[in-house]
Amino acid sequence: MANVDYKELKKGGFMKQVDKDRFSLRLRIVGGQIKAEQLAKVNEIAQKYGAGYIHLTSRQSIEIPYIKLQDIDAVKEELAKAGLQPGACGPRVRTITACQGAVICPSGLINTTELAREFDERYYARELPHKFKLGITGCRNNCLKAEENDLGVKGGMMPSWVKDKCIYCGLCQAVCPAKVIEVKKQEKELTFNEKDCIYCGKCVKVCPTSAWEGKGGFIVYFGGLFGNRIAVGKQLLPIIFSKEDLHKVIEATLAFFEEYGKPGERFGNTLDRVGWDLLKNRLEEVLKAG
Repeated sequence: MANVDYKELKKGGFMKQVDKDRFSLRLRIVGGQIKAEQLAKVNEIAQKYGAGYIHLTSRQSIEIPYIKLQDIDAVKEELAKAGLQPGACGPRVRTITACQGAVICPSGLINTTELAREFDERYYARELPHKFKLGITGCRNNCLKAEENDLGVKGGMMPSWVKDKCIYCGLCQAVCPAKVIEVKKQEKELTFNEKDCIYCGKCVKVCPTSAWEGKGGFIVYFGGLFGNRIAVGKQLLPIIFSKEDLHKVIEATLAFFEEYGKPGERFGNTLDRVGWDLLKNRLEEVLKAG
């Protein structure tokens, strides 16, 4: 037992339990989605190698507790048969979380599932000074709580008003949570305070005549922490409209953490130490460079 590399096992998703020589296996689940046949294999493994149950983690993953040390290789083989892999733990990019987004949810503004898969392919398990959490939420309802993540993405929509299509019904004013729309029905007038718009897209979705048109985009938050220390992520940039620019921002953020982060230091703490403006300036330069 002295030769067991517990650190390496944890890195590969097998976390040591309180029980001697037992491990809880964390799976690599992308955006909270797993195929039905894969779930059946998880059940089979839990029955055969675990204690007959699974644990659903707070970040949309699955853990199978009570795996014996001597069964780890066999479990890996069983997972591979179903196209499943152990998850990443330790100082690296963790499981990508996402709500169901625009494909399923009527409130969704972005395709969160597609984005989660892209994030998984590009960033998952990348080595960093400490764990780094990426989360994607489809709209302002914020089901995935973007601000809790080291880097969180929230779907947004910039609205624009088409006067000729408007019937001044007032529905947009009624649903606007930021109170930036005012409709005068008798006078057939509408005012829109674009500066204070929160890009929720509700005016676009409710309009019966398509007088509100929307341009979908991504609102990004940095430095969220909900562990030993709690801090709400900050929005450092205006809404981003292209996926290409979004990936540039993420790459630059991870590179920044690699450069300035200390081992065992969460990203938000790094930003507090070196200065948030340093990251903001770096990101603005990246976007400006094109």
